[in-house]
Amino acid sequence: MNAPHAPATTGEAATHPALAALAAGSVRARVSAQEWDARVDLAACYRCAALYRMTDLIYTHISARVPGPQHHFLINGFGLTWDEITASSLVKVTLDGEIVDDPAGLGINRAGYVIHSAVHRARPELNCVMHTHTAAGIAVSAQEHGLLPISQHAMRFTGSLAYHDYEGVALDLDEQQRLTRDLGTHKAMILRNHGLLTAGETVAEAFDLMYYLERACTAQIDALAGGAKLRIPSPEVAAKVAGQFRNLPYKKKQTEWHALRRTLDRLDPGYRD
Repeated sequence: MNAPHAPATTGEAATHPALAALAAGSVRARVSAQEWDARVDLAACYRCAALYRMTDLIYTHISARVPGPQHHFLINGFGLTWDEITASSLVKVTLDGEIVDDPAGLGINRAGYVIHSAVHRARPELNCVMHTHTAAGIAVSAQEHGLLPISQHAMRFTGSLAYHDYEGVALDLDEQQRLTRDLGTHKAMILRNHGLLTAGETVAEAFDLMYYLERACTAQIDALAGGAKLRIPSPEVAAKVAGQFRNLPYKKKQTEWHALRRTLDRLDPGYRD
């Protein structure tokens, strides 16, 4: 994975006209405190993904469930790059794709709705879904053997990584059943010839899983490119590593996520707007 890059700090920052037109505080004033917190957390996730170069221009998505009984979720407005997404610009939609609140008037990308609504509907315990098209993720998704247990990051996913075969651009609703069937009870999945998907009970968990799955894919592509024979640990060691990661006590405290949020606040706290 490429090193993170800080946003430019010289000159006047350009912004999408729709964002410039958003009245300061107008969205925050009309949503619950719980929804606003979810918006800020999700906007932070977009900014972190941009910081670590997991973007694909204005495509791919991260979504988060809106707290409450309505089964709504938040997703990026179509046309924004991930480094300009803010809490107020996120679009609130139903599981059936109806737009409830679109503060910037940008609409959403249908392919994003198809994938994300499928997971939110099938797995109500998961509150955030993240999908990427990175070079390393796509490369591993195209390799017949999938993710190999050749790194500690990869071994973390031993026994908990799903695969879904490519069916074309995700525009057809009938693919949702097969996608969620293949995901099963897992929180991470490789979409063959397509990219990566992770989901978590929190935004922090979904990002954590994606960051390390991406790192595992990058390590695999680099190792294979070197041409040397790979050294693969035993299945017993891989299973041990996966168990060790499941029991790390600081993960529940979101220690890494709080550190990432501090980084964003130093670089550009505008995601909170």
